[in-house]
Amino acid sequence: MARLKSFQRVVTQYADIADFLLVYIEEAHPSDGWVSTDAPYDIPRHRSLADRLKAASLIDKENPGCLVVADAMDNSSNSAYGAYFERLYVLRNRKVVYQGGRGPEGYKISELRLWLEQYKNQSHDTSTVLIEV
Repeated sequence: MARLKSFQRVVTQYADIADFLLVYIEEAHPSDGWVSTDAPYDIPRHRSLADRLKAASLIDKENPGCLVVADAMDNSSNSAYGAYFERLYVLRNRKVVYQGGRGPEGYKISELRLWLEQYKNQSHDTSTVLIEV
């Protein structure tokens, strides 16, 4: 949840130059699988889209400051973006212009913040979208 709080701060700070989207993908530490002792929620492996949507709604209730959507059950977003299990991206004109490292180790809000700050200082094109998967 600490990472979500950091993400919320970025969403607020850079809302004037980017639209933000959070894509909820398959659960990294399901309660009926590879359990994490510090997981804030008890979420079993998603067996249906309804399960995944229910889990995504928990994140949405934390008010991330942006739209929260859920990946399809075939994990197409997760696969396309190589998220496994969290990653930050910036898209501009439908092209990836920033790709953060794979989480948890490579998930660095500070790098994203630096990229957005540099972008803000050089341009104000509103066709930039940030995606967290």
